[in-house]
Amino acid sequence: MDFQGFKKAVIAKCEAMGIADYELYYQSAESTSVSAFQHEINQFTSSVEGGVCFRCIWGEKMGYASTEALSEAEAAAVVERAVDNASVLEAEEQVFLGEGGKTYQSLPEETREMPAADTLIAKVLATQEQIYRADSAVIDGSSTQGIAERSEIAIFNSRGLDLYSQGVLTGLVVAAVVSDGKEMANDYQIKLDDLDAIDTEKLTGKAAKTALSKLGGEAAPTGQYPVVFDPEAMSDLLSTFSGIFSSEAAQKGLSKLSGQEGERIAAENVTLVDDPFWADAPMKRNFDAEGSPVYTKKVVEHGRLNTLLYNLKTAAVAGKQTTGNASKAGYAASVGISPFTFYLQPGETSEEELLKQAGNGVYINSLGGLHAGADPISGDFSLQSAGFLIENGTKTTPVKSFTVAGNFYELLKSIRAVASNLEMPGMGHFGAPSVLVDGLSIAGK
Repeated sequence: MDFQGFKKAVIAKCEAMGIADYELYYQSAESTSVSAFQHEINQFTSSVEGGVCFRCIWGEKMGYASTEALSEAEAAAVVERAVDNASVLEAEEQVFLGEGGKTYQSLPEETREMPAADTLIAKVLATQEQIYRADSAVIDGSSTQGIAERSEIAIFNSRGLDLYSQGVLTGLVVAAVVSDGKEMANDYQIKLDDLDAIDTEKLTGKAAKTALSKLGGEAAPTGQYPVVFDPEAMSDLLSTFSGIFSSEAAQKGLSKLSGQEGERIAAENVTLVDDPFWADAPMKRNFDAEGSPVYTKKVVEHGRLNTLLYNLKTAAVAGKQTTGNASKAGYAASVGISPFTFYLQPGETSEEELLKQAGNGVYINSLGGLHAGADPISGDFSLQSAGFLIENGTKTTPVKSFTVAGNFYELLKSIRAVASNLEMPGMGHFGAPSVLVDGLSIAGK
């Protein structure tokens, strides 16, 4: 049975049981992954997964149940399980379902198609050979992965929502391992795009060049210095601490931004944007996990916190409107909050000018231990780092095995300059240009 048939069976069961308020959230994904090691394919996986989450209001409480089996019998069973779950709940809290009749921004027609397995394999093998050609220092251990996924999301409820979105994501992940005969270093790069549109020479060259930059060098000298974070390092910091902009975290006392809307929380040159329609976003959707319309918003504008990110529940608690940032980690997950494409708006200064402004300091292009060394609640971080010394406004000696420490809330206030070189590394959900930050602590030699 497909989702439409399952939906009809659920509607019939709800009518029979007298359930007036309910919702179906459907999610499915068909994915293929191909990996190459040395000069041959070493892994191939293909999967189809997904399911449905049913929510209903029963006795003024919200009951949940989910299933992967789309059948008439399971349609009836999932409704009954949700009612049973609602019946045993003791907590009294306001419950929410999205309302229909909203206006949604139009999206470009989806033209990307799932590549055939042999097409993905051929691209991966060709890219793997390109890694070895990128530099003579590249050695075995380097690898390439090709990914392709077609996903679908549908939301239907008794209040007029009937939404559907589907998209295809394709891309390559390359990992270059290099050696100078004394030591080894590595780097990986991800590029999401149509397979034919990916410049594999540029992608593998960047991975090899970045890996080579990590060879040699010693720990940076201990002290307090101006620090320039490159786009990838700053994006990693933004991703790690993005949860502080969640209204749910603020209402639970897990973010220091509670009560700060309308207040200055960062340097004037800091503008943070959440853009569901970012041109290069791997997948675009014009509704969130509750069916609310999404829109582009400046969460922080010239250092001032315009808004936290809200879903229906947290917006009601705060007496505000949802910002369309409801999210679900999977079809069976509870509703949370997350940004779409979240980035630090670029400035007009080149990275070279940032280095000149720094004078003498440290340039960081690699951060490690982001999960263990960063506290998203307090904002404190102490992270293993690598990069270069900045001497007289120029990148010079490679440095590694040192720690950079600070506090993310204070870092936002201490950004002296923002460069123009915005990048969206990794899976493209978080981005930043290079930034110059004053007064961070470096622990090295």
